Amino acid sequence: MNPIPLALYIHVPWCVKKCPYCDFNSHETQRIPETEYVAALLQDLQQDQQLAQGRSISSIFIGGGTPSLFSAAAYEQLLQEIDQLVPIEQDAEITLEANPGTFEYNKFRGFRKAGINRLSIGVQSFETEKLQALGRIHDREEAIRAIGAAQDVGFERINIDLMHGLPNQTEAQAIADLEQGLALNTRHLSWYQLTIEPNTVFYTTKPALPQDETLDNIDEAGKTLLQEAGFIHYETSAFAKPEFQCRHNLNYWLFGDYLAMGAGAHGKISDSQQKKIIRYQKTRLPNDYLNPEKAFTARQQPITEEDLGFEFFMNAFRLSQPIARTVFSERTFVPPNRFQSALNQAVQQGLITESATHWQTTELGQRFLNNLLTLFSN
Repeated sequence: MNPIPLALYIHVPWCVKKCPYCDFNSHETQRIPETEYVAALLQDLQQDQQLAQGRSISSIFIGGGTPSLFSAAAYEQLLQEIDQLVPIEQDAEITLEANPGTFEYNKFRGFRKAGINRLSIGVQSFETEKLQALGRIHDREEAIRAIGAAQDVGFERINIDLMHGLPNQTEAQAIADLEQGLALNTRHLSWYQLTIEPNTVFYTTKPALPQDETLDNIDEAGKTLLQEAGFIHYETSAFAKPEFQCRHNLNYWLFGDYLAMGAGAHGKISDSQQKKIIRYQKTRLPNDYLNPEKAFTARQQPITEEDLGFEFFMNAFRLSQPIARTVFSERTFVPPNRFQSALNQAVQQGLITESATHWQTTELGQRFLNNLLTLFSN
């Protein structure tokens, strides 16, 4: 059996300003305790070191919050010391989320020197009016300059985050955002519809969003544009040129393992010997995470065999690529026929195709992913 790949997620929970649509674990602050937080992250990983089970790290994703608020020196120290605790593979993909409103040319150069080799830039829109409606702290020109600066200092792997279905957005405006992203020669786009989540400002003060017909037209026109530009729609909301898919996210979708560091970070670890899988979460509030009297890990829970079908397929069926049956068996420790009834229904409804070796989500299944997943829920 092949060892289950291991990734690492690091959460940096601070922002200059909390966006009204954001339900992530992020907190506004004027002072970031960078030195203390890096020390806590390393102590956290030291306590979890045995979870790696001798494996090396194939990818790292530093998310937030706004991780680009930290200095390049902090990341250089962090990555060097992580490598001493759990080896980082030489060709590992290391992604940092960056906000165009917090970038400096020399800072991007420093991130590259520190070992970060992929940036995910949270643009959301290239229209300043829409950025203001979203509560972003950057404008159109800052977004364009940030992407250009990242390219100038040597980043070849850059993701642009764009949202559509924004307040009062027309189809033409949404497509113009995509066209601008393509004009900047990016090789990866995360393009997804704005959704209103509980515990956000937009949930209590709902903005005027486009009608369903407009949203459908945006989705169809955008996907056509990206396909014509040579992008592969490899995951529900991710598009990439060949060889530029996000390796870290592919590990999520294919039910790989990932260590968690940082306030509120989530992890998933498999025990091949005991045939069990555990999900765990770190203490959510930054002050609690930094408090030496409190534990880093807030909760952990095994995934039951009954939930494994939903857990695996919830991730894997987001992908457009075929999913090998052997991957299911190796990463869930149960045979695929355990969920054959649900798979049969999915085939009959035209949501997936099935062969002796693979499953693959159909175009219909991608469009009605929630309907597909309900077949595997208890």
